[in-house]
Amino acid sequence: MLSGRRLNLVDPSPLDIEIEDIALGLARNTRWNGQTSGAHGWSVAQHSDLVVEIVGHLKPRASARLLMAAKLHDASEYVTHDLITPLKSVVGDVFKELENRLMRAIYLRFGLTPDLPAADYALIKKADHIAAATEAVQLAGFTVAECRTVLNFKEKPLENVKLVPLPVAEAEKKFLEGFRALESAISLQSR
Repeated sequence: MLSGRRLNLVDPSPLDIEIEDIALGLARNTRWNGQTSGAHGWSVAQHSDLVVEIVGHLKPRASARLLMAAKLHDASEYVTHDLITPLKSVVGDVFKELENRLMRAIYLRFGLTPDLPAADYALIKKADHIAAATEAVQLAGFTVAECRTVLNFKEKPLENVKLVPLPVAEAEKKFLEGFRALESAISLQSR
């Protein structure tokens, strides 16, 4: 990693994970296999920020820890990248296990439980699906109907937001600012 850390993908240590590496990797990693409209790709960093906003809307009194878990829900993709769903299903269990090990190490690194409570996981997953449906319609050329029929999304896209893909440096900066704000809020709640 650019931080100088050496990350073992098979047996990742929380001590080898740095938020700056995650922010850079996610800001450079595009959703929808890079097939989105606009001058810039819609990054996983921006997707993560959107998921945090949606979780906050779905649960207005969400704890900073829950919002941090939402922020980091795709953090493993800083090294594994955002494989599109059809490809993930072909790659299978080995890839999923690698992602799970890395996610547990990431959550531990930032003071979260390695395995989220079921209710938190379900809420973040719902927000993730709402974000994906919104991205599909606004950026990836799908209609609302195709979200259901082609992509099998149960959640409806948001209508009250406008997604604007950012240059990498801006997406990275925004991701880090949000992370730092949540980190401060967690610290305050822990006192």
